[in-house]
Amino acid sequence: MESAKGRIKEMPMDQNQPMTREQVKKEKAEQREKDAIIKVKRRKRKFPIWLRVLIVLFLIVVCFLGGLVVGYGVVGHGKPMDALKESTYTHIRDIVIKEK
Repeated sequence: MESAKGRIKEMPMDQNQPMTREQVKKEKAEQREKDAIIKVKRRKRKFPIWLRVLIVLFLIVVCFLGGLVVGYGVVGHGKPMDALKESTYTHIRDIVIKEK
């Protein structure tokens, strides 16, 4: 029998019993769920994953540098921009590793 709206669809050839209306509705609902899953899998991302990773890494670096400036300038009572100079860290290294 052909499948049409309002008609009962038959089961595959190996079973001789026709499908009930509930079984037809259940089968259609399952097919709609499968179609929805396929649509979700095919969606295009607005921001690709590699761009998200780069943005997160950039934000980590910005937060680290901001923490250095605030820590050195506010907590350490120094000039905030001195935290970004190489001479500051050379001086700190010399203090930690005293040459004898």
